[in-house]
Amino acid sequence: MTSEIPARPELGNVVVGVDGSPSARTAVLWAAAEADRRGRTLHLVHADDTARRALFADAERIQEVRERGRDLLVETVRAVQERFPDLAVTKELSRQEPVAGLRAAAGHGGTIVVGSRGLGGFSTLMLGSVGLGVAARAETPVIVVRGDGDRPESGSVTAAVHGASDVGWLLVAAAEADARKAALRLVSVWNVLTHIGSVATMLDDLDEIARQRVHEIKALADRVRDFYPGLNVSHHVETGTSTPGILVEATAHTDLLVMGREHRVLGAGPSLGRVAHVLIHHADCPVEIVPPAFATRVEEM
Repeated sequence: MTSEIPARPELGNVVVGVDGSPSARTAVLWAAAEADRRGRTLHLVHADDTARRALFADAERIQEVRERGRDLLVETVRAVQERFPDLAVTKELSRQEPVAGLRAAAGHGGTIVVGSRGLGGFSTLMLGSVGLGVAARAETPVIVVRGDGDRPESGSVTAAVHGASDVGWLLVAAAEADARKAALRLVSVWNVLTHIGSVATMLDDLDEIARQRVHEIKALADRVRDFYPGLNVSHHVETGTSTPGILVEATAHTDLLVMGREHRVLGAGPSLGRVAHVLIHHADCPVEIVPPAFATRVEEM
């Protein structure tokens, strides 16, 4: 009797925002390489927000904005096809504002790719409002392209894990590593400061918590191997006082960092957690954020 290998999550089409900025051009070429690895379609989206602009701008101005967007999309398709002649590329000129346009284009199975800084705003900001909005609100994975696009590949994907509940989005990280024929490295940061002042104040208690964390991360690695028997999976528990700092350091030696988005709601809508926020502003490589709803769908496959 042979044991069956569980179903693996499928990486969907790649949707990338186009706005004419240098950051977006870098993101487009990265997204094209990602779509090529997946054997999927690359969908270019320029969202010009003319549905809202029509409330206060005249028809001539709206037409000008639309034509400029069409020209940008045609130019971008040409640039992608020069680099990836066999890649299937589609384009969309959306009348919605950028966050809504990208979310609509991705549907329930696509991956959204954005640059680390868009047009407008202050040059000192490392991520535009569109990137932050998409990363915080999308129901599908979002990749913020950071770092040097010409950096040699390391042959590894890093997953920032915490515990057993991460298995859903972790399988997305495994699929990314498998598509790249790369190793998957699970990194968990055990921050002793999070336990100071709690019931775990004795040294023996802290040691037991640390051992439990190591056991949980090893179990996660074993679970990934069940889905991907041929994948090189390693697991590491790092000790330190700054979880974001340790993870930012890890991005210097990997091709992609993947993490799950927390269930957080601030004000009128969802918000990124502190660790994710720091990473997408300061990482040295692209950062993929997998939302809770998508991770749950993967886990149930």
